[in-house]
Amino acid sequence: MTIGADGVARCWWAGTDPQYQEYHDTEWGLPVDDDNRLFEKICLEGFQSGLSWLTILRKRENFRRAFRGFDFKKVARFGARDVGRLMKDAGIVRHRGKIESTINNAKRAVELQREYGSLARYFRMWTDPKALARDLKSRGWTFVGPTTVHAFMQAVGIVNDHAPGCAMRER
Repeated sequence: MTIGADGVARCWWAGTDPQYQEYHDTEWGLPVDDDNRLFEKICLEGFQSGLSWLTILRKRENFRRAFRGFDFKKVARFGARDVGRLMKDAGIVRHRGKIESTINNAKRAVELQREYGSLARYFRMWTDPKALARDLKSRGWTFVGPTTVHAFMQAVGIVNDHAPGCAMRER
């Protein structure tokens, strides 16, 4: 728990960076029902693996531009030329495996949406990150281990992991 300069009690990780605090206060942990936003969140959690979330947050608009607003139906059509373009884009994390994973996962997202009607419906069925990670992997998703999936579930309000005493916990 940390108390910001504005007197607001927040989860310790929100720290003192204004962009981090804004993300914590207005986005993290709130339910997301839009399928493209859910796809964005799970992909960005994969890109974050091994890095600071603040690094990803600062590059998020670049990621959105590069990945066509995370419209997974568009990303599913990306090919080798797009991978090459993305590998040259200094505005995003240029990790070939993570870029190729995002394209692969877009194709898998199209399949999930077809099967369940929406990604939101599918993701809301789960409460256990390990079980969700296992199911996603069985469906061909990549960069979706239990830690990444748990962070995703926190970010989109499937689990509420705001610290006790955090002003946002009760939302």
